[in-house]
Amino acid sequence: MAATHDTPLSSRYDVAIVGFGPAGATLANLLALRGQSVLVLDREADLYRLPRAIHFDGECMRVFQTIGIADALSPDLVVAPGMKFVAADGELLLDWTRPTEVGPQGWHASYRFHQPTLEALLRQRLAGQAGVDVRLRHEVFSVEPGDDAVALRLEDTSTGRLLRTSARYVVGCDGARSTVRRFMGTELEDLKSHERWLVVDLILQRERPDLGDHSVQFCDPARPATYVRGPGMRRRWELMLMPGEDAALMSRPETIWRLLSRWVSPEDAVLERPAVYTFHSVVARGWRNGRLLIAGDAAHQTPPFMGQGMCAGIRDASNLGWKLADVLDGVADHSLLDTYESERSPHVREFIETAVRLGSLIQTTDPEAARRRDAEMRATRPVFKTPSPQLGPGLHEAGAFAGCIGEQPALGDGTRLDDRIGYRAALLIDPDWAIGPVGEHLTVVPADSPAAKAWLQRLGARALLQRPDRYVLGVASDRQSLDRLLSAWPDRRETARQAA
Repeated sequence: MAATHDTPLSSRYDVAIVGFGPAGATLANLLALRGQSVLVLDREADLYRLPRAIHFDGECMRVFQTIGIADALSPDLVVAPGMKFVAADGELLLDWTRPTEVGPQGWHASYRFHQPTLEALLRQRLAGQAGVDVRLRHEVFSVEPGDDAVALRLEDTSTGRLLRTSARYVVGCDGARSTVRRFMGTELEDLKSHERWLVVDLILQRERPDLGDHSVQFCDPARPATYVRGPGMRRRWELMLMPGEDAALMSRPETIWRLLSRWVSPEDAVLERPAVYTFHSVVARGWRNGRLLIAGDAAHQTPPFMGQGMCAGIRDASNLGWKLADVLDGVADHSLLDTYESERSPHVREFIETAVRLGSLIQTTDPEAARRRDAEMRATRPVFKTPSPQLGPGLHEAGAFAGCIGEQPALGDGTRLDDRIGYRAALLIDPDWAIGPVGEHLTVVPADSPAAKAWLQRLGARALLQRPDRYVLGVASDRQSLDRLLSAWPDRRETARQAA
């Protein structure tokens, strides 16, 4: 995977990915599965060894399953039962319960994890992939799009050497201060939520079952706070900083232990990492400019109150990877890449806006406003349901089911659907419904198990077309609708090859 400094760069790659965090590493793995040549560039010498993201969902686990790391990752995960919002007096205001059994996607709905473990597995998996060139301590300083490729100039900061290469497409997975986004000229839309929080990661030295497995949002106007159970003995507290509080002073160990004294003491745990973050809520206006694209935090940032920050970047990679591969292989016209932002931006915006609304509940610091909030919530007893938005306009039909994440039933031989099809599209069809050729870019999968048949029945369909990112393109109940569905996934190889 990682080339030595003596190994020369190729003159051209299919895709160059700037940034080797979870989104960039996921995209690189998915492109490698589709046989693309990939250059990954990162300014750091190694992965970041301390905790950052702590939650992902079942949809992300399907992506990790596709890449081939789910089984290795599973022992280091804890299934999360949900989140409770409590008032200053401890009374429950809102119960966001997550099912703890395996769900329709073939995985649990919610997981807690240790980000360095995930990143290490993603990088190890890339090490076995042909055509992948990873360059650490390499910083991009020039991006020059041309008619058929993007010229890149970069510095190997370990040696000071200046290097040149090119790629047919460049994807910036390089974080909130994205260099690629700047070269694109893309601005950020501000969704008006920016608050400072102190994030404290601890490792317990003894069992503390009284802390519980649920995450807890302490909606205390004196100081809003969050508790999160991590895998193993890891625990996290997040504490809102008040106006005028000095971040350096609040990050001192003696201050932290005083703030955490109601829950934990230095005898209970070791302080692993304190960090002050400003939780932003922004969405980029323009995720693609010709051969330049952005993903992950470069395209959007969300407050953490739904645990969807990293999840959104994984979804970006899953949506974008197959589209780039189809364009590069000449299967689709380059205009397919325009559906990346149109589909993903409204989807991620719903999660961000929901997180902002939850944050407005949690971050109430005016005592009178908090009393009104508590009284209203106690009177109404709201139940929160995890959003499952449809994609925005793009490559899917209209209707209640199209553009929604699909299920993953076990098939007749016990194989799970995603394992049968890999990172490609599939037509799941009633086994009693004979059809002719559907083209070489669709895998036909008979719905030959009770779970697969039940899924079609719930949709009132005899066939459904699922995209490589596991979103449903559309469903069919008769021959006419099946013909329409198949025509939405045409083999445009010759015209696309000329355009790409």
